[in-house]
Amino acid sequence: MILETIDLNKRFGGVTAVVDFSLKLPPGAIFGIIGPNGAGKTTIFNLISGIYRPDSGKIIFQGSDITGLEQHQIARKGIGRTFQNIRLFRGLTVLENVLVALDPGAPYGLGESLLSTPRKFKIEKSLRERARHYLNIVGLDKFRDLAPESLPYGLRRKLEIARALATEPQVLLLDEPAAGLNPSEVRELISLISDLNGNQALSILLIEHRMEVVMQLCQCIYVQNFGRTLAIGPPAEIQRHPEVIKAYLGEEE
Repeated sequence: MILETIDLNKRFGGVTAVVDFSLKLPPGAIFGIIGPNGAGKTTIFNLISGIYRPDSGKIIFQGSDITGLEQHQIARKGIGRTFQNIRLFRGLTVLENVLVALDPGAPYGLGESLLSTPRKFKIEKSLRERARHYLNIVGLDKFRDLAPESLPYGLRRKLEIARALATEPQVLLLDEPAAGLNPSEVRELISLISDLNGNQALSILLIEHRMEVVMQLCQCIYVQNFGRTLAIGPPAEIQRHPEVIKAYLGEEE
């Protein structure tokens, strides 16, 4: 398994957000996490990516225990993510938003960064080319000099994915990537995620409320409800699962 969680638990005061969450993500797979609002889905992502530390349990990435590592350490190991609410930098162009993810890997120190040396220019040119490569993957290179806030919502979603790709992840966590998209944009997103998985060889774990995205892309779905895993299985099985139907639709009186 490229990513595994073992009995993750997280409480916030008297609220239990995640209870004994265990997941096994194989290399090259697309898995989904679904569930009603407040089911603990984003908390799981925050645990995996290092925003929160689990109260108990383990997170294993490529055979190594990464439980409790800092966010930047986890990102450097190869886990990238997007967020439910788009987090782009105002005051920077589309290209510069992607460059932000590449800057920590620039092979020069503080002193050289303040000087206009040929080596620095060469490195910066290389970084810009890499940033444009990731923009090309999501179809945004022609917008590279624009301000992100001038883009339609769907393109801003793609920009956040491009920035996550710039961290060169092996596992990509997508938190509700289809939120706020119109039907045409959803179809484009499905195609993009499929391409990232196939052509870019990314393992993907996504949280999503848009069922057409989950059902078309995911080989396996984890259903969360009140912090607990309600069901695990392929899309066709999850669609028919009585407890899942009850969690989403409620029971008749």
